[in-house]
Amino acid sequence: MVEHRSPKPGAGGSSPSTPASPPENAPQKTKTMNKLNVTEFARGVRTEVARVTWPSRKETMVTTGMVFVMVVLSAVFFLIVDQILSIVVRTLFGLGG
Repeated sequence: MVEHRSPKPGAGGSSPSTPASPPENAPQKTKTMNKLNVTEFARGVRTEVARVTWPSRKETMVTTGMVFVMVVLSAVFFLIVDQILSIVVRTLFGLGG
């Protein structure tokens, strides 16, 4: 077997013989997780939702219509490509003719 070495001598990696270690300046993880108060969380969510710029009904309808048109155009495109490829494969291999 070939031994793979790092291009940087002395650099550790994720090999079993030299497991990767976090950088020296990485913040230390604590054993206990901070518990978030449920009411504080709900208050934060409500604040963020209030900041959202919601689209108007007209914008939503136009965007939805554009999505449906693109789906139909994509379906037609792939149907045509599939039929052309099917004809080419049948012609090349003499199948189903």
